[in-house]
Order: sequence, then structure tokens, then C-alpha cells
Amino acid sequence: MKNNKKIIQENYGKIATQNSSCCAGASCCGGGNFNDLSKTIGYSDKQLFNVPNGSNLGLGCGNPLAIASLKQGDVVLDLGSGAGFDSFLASSKVGASGRVIGVDMTDEMIKKAQANADTGGYTNVEFRKGDIENLPVEDESVDVIISNCVINLAPNKEKVFKEAYRVLKPGGRMMISDVVLLKELPDELKTDDRLLVGCISGAILKKNYLNLLKKAGFFEINITKEIPMFLESYALSITYSAVKNNS
Repeated sequence: MKNNKKIIQENYGKIATQNSSCCAGASCCGGGNFNDLSKTIGYSDKQLFNVPNGSNLGLGCGNPLAIASLKQGDVVLDLGSGAGFDSFLASSKVGASGRVIGVDMTDEMIKKAQANADTGGYTNVEFRKGDIENLPVEDESVDVIISNCVINLAPNKEKVFKEAYRVLKPGGRMMISDVVLLKELPDELKTDDRLLVGCISGAILKKNYLNLLKKAGFFEINITKEIPMFLESYALSITYSAVKNNS
């Protein structure tokens, strides 16, 4: 049986060291100019040019920060932080009184993100190696969770959402861009490693994804944007928000 996590780690390690994107196509699987790709999914020129060079690797499928409404003093957790792109954008929103924690399971990405933080002088951002199915974060310690095209890669999405719920403070929010399926993939696509790394073959049906969020305890789940993926008859990028109960 294939070890999907190992495949993902090896491929994203190469992406970090080679400054390449995950595959040929669109959105999280874009080739070409990373900034141009990021503009197509909702990032502004100001955002793209206010982060360290090398932090944007063109791996997103939306812009969760467009709906994050971050404020000074917030503690933000970035699931699958990569080279730090969204973490650095969040940093300027939460200010010196706030904090951003990036979690990634790839050594090369953590090393690259930390180097970018050092270069940019980000003192309110830290990067931790960890699995989003088992977060290295304390209970009820986070105000906002952001993530960009990462949860689809996790084999156990139910566990990811339970972990997100655990670390959020009561009333805390998730602001996520991710890939979901409109219909089941045929077997030859489900087992395609390139599509796994490219954010497609690990995705699940949209209705199942939303049901897992509800099962974990989240409510006020609002989808704010949908973008067809390069396999548009099968896959869709969604950007959504969800809230943890206050009790």
C-alpha cells in the first residue's frame, strides 16, 4: 500500500529546494510565474510584494486571508504553512502583540520558511514541524486558523478538523481555501501520484467535506468563493469560513 504522506513529503521537499510548483496545470498545480498565478486566485499586488522573495511558491488554490478579518493581537495558526507566504501576510495584520504559528510536515519547507522569516525580520512568526492530523499546538490557544490547499492532502480529514477544533479558542474561526470534489474520481485518477501532490486525488466530495466540519463541531460554515480546478468536471476550489462554538 502506498504511503501518501511520504509521497507528499518527498515532493514538497523538492518544491521547497527547487522553487518549483506542484505540477503542471492551474491553481495549486500551477506552472509559470508564481505571482501571476496568485493574482488569479485573489491575491493583490500589495500582498505579493510585501513578503520575502521565495515565500510564494504558487501552491495555493484561493486566498483565505481575503476573508480572515484578522486584528491586532490575534494568535493565528497556518496549517501547512509551506515557505511562509500566508503566515507572513497574517503577521502584518496581527502586529507585534499578535503571533503567527506555521505548521508543516516537511523539513525543507520549515527550513525555507524560517530563512524567509529571518530575512524579512519577522519576530512574531514561528514555524513548527508537525502533522495537521496531530497538531503541536496547545488546547484553546488560537484565535484564527488559516490554510491554503493543504487539508485535501491529509488522509484523515476528520482528524484534521477535530484537531483544529481542539486548538481554537471558544468562538475561534477557520478561514480556509481547499479543493473538494464534485463527483468521485475514477480509479486511475485516485491512484495518480502526480494528482495527489497536485491537490486532486486526495480530495473528497464537497458534501462529505462539509459534513466532517459539522461533525467536528463547527457551525456558521460559509463558502465565499468557488473556483473550477484544472479537472473542472471533477474538482473545485472553495474558500470558506467556519466558527467554533462559544461554549
